[in-house]
Amino acid sequence: MENEEILQEESSIMTLTDENGVDVDFEYLDCIDYEGKEYLVLMPADELSTEIVILEVEPVDEENENYLSVQDENVLNAVYGIFKEKYKDVLTFED
Repeated sequence: MENEEILQEESSIMTLTDENGVDVDFEYLDCIDYEGKEYLVLMPADELSTEIVILEVEPVDEENENYLSVQDENVLNAVYGIFKEKYKDVLTFED
């Protein structure tokens, strides 16, 4: 399956620092374009949680970017919907 290969190739761990200065590891799942913006789809790498995290990518300059939490439920649902559709033949989703 083509999507399965893509998911396996792109799977990697990202360490992000939260607002309290604590480093948190996430498994990178995908980057989704939605309404002219990019959103990272991540899952905590601690194996205890299967919760998906969606962050907006905010370019700072050519080499750096910030990752912002998304507060708009409509955006979260739309990005998650795109992700689910893209990987529907590869992953099992619990709603």
